[in-house]
Amino acid sequence: MSGTTTTRLTLIAPATGRDLREARFSGDGPVDPAALARAARAGAALRGTFPRGTARWVVSPSTRCRTTADALRGPAPDTGPPPGGVLEEVPGLAGPDMGRWRGRTLAEVSAEDPQALVSWLSDPAAAPHGGESLLSLRTRVGAWLDTTRDAERASGTGRLVAVVEPDVVRAAVAHALDLPAPALRHLDVEPLGAVELTGRSGRWNLRVARALD
Repeated sequence: MSGTTTTRLTLIAPATGRDLREARFSGDGPVDPAALARAARAGAALRGTFPRGTARWVVSPSTRCRTTADALRGPAPDTGPPPGGVLEEVPGLAGPDMGRWRGRTLAEVSAEDPQALVSWLSDPAAAPHGGESLLSLRTRVGAWLDTTRDAERASGTGRLVAVVEPDVVRAAVAHALDLPAPALRHLDVEPLGAVELTGRSGRWNLRVARALD
């Protein structure tokens, strides 16, 4: 298969659920039914932006990302392959490993281990929870981005949709714009929020605005 000169990547955060609303570290609880219905409606518009089957769909290895991706892709046809082909779970796009803080809220950690929380908030290389630092997350996600961009240029269609954890969206934007790791804390990602990156010639660009008409 011939490649493409430009890779277009749409990053989408999962639909909301209790764990996202409560901002639990590495939470992976179920998605709200109303949020899934919203994802299904949004998916119909998204799929209209590219011919059926031409985009590669990938997800973070989490229940909420896979559930959201299934809603966005729409129901499988009676015959033939599912929309977008096989949904690929990518370990390199996993949310950060939060170690012993997994499933806990910021308030809970602050009450029980305030010094460790201060260290984590002030130093992107710190991992007082015993898991993955913010800097390591940015490096891991950036490596996947660059490898994928180059692979798509060699033999892909150039169109990818990635339903990934909010922290992965932040890390991807930081890498694309060559932002320092602390900048991740200043990027807000809404449930079902979408970010579009385009990659070519060894770099990534962020599409910051789209015409209203």
